[in-house]
Amino acid sequence: MQTRKLGFTDLHLTTVGLGTWAIGGGDWYWGWGPQDYKESVDTIHRALDLGINWMDSAAAYGLGRSEELIAKAIRGRRDEVIIATKCGLVWDENDRTADVTPRLKAASVRREAEDSLRRLNVEMIDLYQIHWPTPEEDIEEGWGVIADLVKEGKVRYAGVSNFNVEQLKRIQPIHPVASLQPEYSMLKRGAENELLAYCAANDIGVIAYSPLRSGILTDGFGLERLATMSDDDWRQRDADFQEPSASVNVAFVEKFRQIARREKRPLSHLAIAWVLARPEVTAAIVGARRPSQIESSAPAADWQLSAELMAEIESLLAERETKLVEAGVEAPESLR
Repeated sequence: MQTRKLGFTDLHLTTVGLGTWAIGGGDWYWGWGPQDYKESVDTIHRALDLGINWMDSAAAYGLGRSEELIAKAIRGRRDEVIIATKCGLVWDENDRTADVTPRLKAASVRREAEDSLRRLNVEMIDLYQIHWPTPEEDIEEGWGVIADLVKEGKVRYAGVSNFNVEQLKRIQPIHPVASLQPEYSMLKRGAENELLAYCAANDIGVIAYSPLRSGILTDGFGLERLATMSDDDWRQRDADFQEPSASVNVAFVEKFRQIARREKRPLSHLAIAWVLARPEVTAAIVGARRPSQIESSAPAADWQLSAELMAEIESLLAERETKLVEAGVEAPESLR
């Protein structure tokens, strides 16, 4: 599988990496519904067998369970995988159903790092990232602790997720930012406004998350799937999965699906390849809950879309934006 160098680092990531949010289970506020944990481990094994050389997690995923499952899965295979995880969201151990709380105070970040090292059963985290820039007044304090962890040999490289350009500029003087994780897909394009250009100019790697827009850009998405989502699936609270956006998305996903069929590919390949077509993007995080899902998505890494196909997609995306406005949805900034 093709690899790309992550910013200024010496890490070379396969262009598709495994996202481990969903495999952490559904018994928490941001869960994806019930999960078979044997399938979680099998999914990680299958990703490694396919040649994927990195995976992304977070302390909060499954409230620690995702990291524990990674540790179980990579036992004896540590040298095959680059581990990225995140900090900055804490939870109440006595109430798994409550929302997580953002926290970037020094003591909290250090405690999270030590807990992640223990759960992952590793001596060093390859890429340690601040999950969200909140509370915003504490980002320098939290980043300073991660810089210390790099010096101590507990973290190899430091990155961030969901930061804007101004926030990146604030922390860069403290310690170089190795990577940024923005949400980026056909349906969420806010990163194009200035983030991608800033990262390219400053040798910051870009790891795009949710290239499938949390499952919308897949062959399984449709009104029937929406109707059968479990109550503990966080997507029930997402506007793109609710009316009036949901019906517009279903209609346009079918148009994208027709393009993919014409190219003899699943829709997920089209969505992932579209993200990877941006030269600023190092790699894309592709979530999977079952081995079959990562088997289906992995081949997208080697598909280079033609200029004609990119133009066709662009035309459809502009049409979708118009339909959303007509349906009464205020066009999000992130569409353009």
